Amino acid sequence: MIKTPSSAPPTGKALRSDGAEARNRLLDAALGLFAEKGFAKTSTREIALAAQVNIASISYYFGDKAGLYRAVFSDPRCNPNVSPESVADASLSLRDALHRVMGSFLEPLKQGQLIQHCMKLHFREMLEPTGVWQEEIDCNITPAHGALVEVLCRHLALETPDDDIHRLAFSISGLGVMLHIGSDVVTAVRPQLLASHAALDHYCDCLVTYAMDMVEGEARRRANPTPHPSSVPSRPNRKKPT
Repeated sequence: MIKTPSSAPPTGKALRSDGAEARNRLLDAALGLFAEKGFAKTSTREIALAAQVNIASISYYFGDKAGLYRAVFSDPRCNPNVSPESVADASLSLRDALHRVMGSFLEPLKQGQLIQHCMKLHFREMLEPTGVWQEEIDCNITPAHGALVEVLCRHLALETPDDDIHRLAFSISGLGVMLHIGSDVVTAVRPQLLASHAALDHYCDCLVTYAMDMVEGEARRRANPTPHPSSVPSRPNRKKPT
């Protein structure tokens, strides 16, 4: 359990009076080390050394190494969470709701190298689970997905979601996820697409338009359903006369 600080932070190297700089340096140093070596093989001593702060600062700000790891994993600078309520707000248009969803993926990319370390950490957590990724799924991803499903049901006038709505929601989210897991590929192939904050804002607007088209495509499909191939009776094979 993370401890609640009850006294002034321990004296360390180059600490600012408000402590924000020291805390952020710990987060940045821990992110790089955890991403590179994993939770188990990273010591608090080397984190403090990399951050250039007193090792006692870790317990003051985060409780222990596990608390620091959890804080790194959920750092809003590279892992912002849009509240489900703000996405599912019934007063929002579909475009505005989708813009909030896509913005949650594009804004972290403005942090530059930080997001690369963050993605590496996420991959390592999946391979060497500590339980934090499951917490992320349960506490953040699942509610966010549910909010998007609610928006889609409202727009398509559905009382309850079916598998196709869930597929649509995952596909829309996938537009943003791809930029996180494949930003190095995009940068190698077409670097100007992610080269500036303005470029990222434009990319966000484009993804919203693509998502809108996906929703409208689903609406047309539902208005003119076609039989699934498995539901169409097959014709019996007739042997040609010899």
